[in-house]
Amino acid sequence: MLKKYIIDIEPEAFEDIQKAVDYYNQKQNGLGKHFFNMVDQHFDFLKKNYTLFAVRYDEIRCMKVKKFPYAIHYQILEQQKTVSIKAVFCTYQNPEKWEERMK
Repeated sequence: MLKKYIIDIEPEAFEDIQKAVDYYNQKQNGLGKHFFNMVDQHFDFLKKNYTLFAVRYDEIRCMKVKKFPYAIHYQILEQQKTVSIKAVFCTYQNPEKWEERMK
């Protein structure tokens, strides 16, 4: 069984989450909170199941957020026993936007 890792959310990923929460709250009262809770549940899952998702590119793995068109982009930092959250990115966005951020 894998050891439980800690979650470290990078500032850009916090911004991604806040923007999505704001967007969903504009669409429907309480929907932003539902999105936030869903992402938080996924973070809890990743603490123990961080290797379940294959590396997609440059050591970055992606986990789809259930019920929302978002993917959590993360990297495993073995020495620090950390899952580093790089982004919570809308899958409808142009992938070039993500590529620009990673430069």
